[in-house]
Amino acid sequence: MLPSLPTLTVLVPLLSLAGLFYSASIDETFPQGCTSTNSLCFYSLLLPVTIPVYVFFHLWTWMGIKLFRHN
Repeated sequence: MLPSLPTLTVLVPLLSLAGLFYSASIDETFPQGCTSTNSLCFYSLLLPVTIPVYVFFHLWTWMGIKLFRHN
C-alpha cells in the first residue's frame, strides 16, 4: 500500500536530507564524493531537485492539455 501524496511530499525530502547528513558524517571526501553515481550522497542531492522539476512539468503538461481542449 502506497502512502498518500502529502505524506510522500514530506517524507521524500526528509529521507533525502537524512541521506545527505549520513553521507556528510561518514564520507571523508564529502563534496568530491558526491559526483559518483555509486554514492548515496549523489542521490540524496538529486532527489530533492528532481521531484519539483517533475511536478512543474507535469502541471505544465496538464495545463497545456486543459487549454488545448477548451479552445
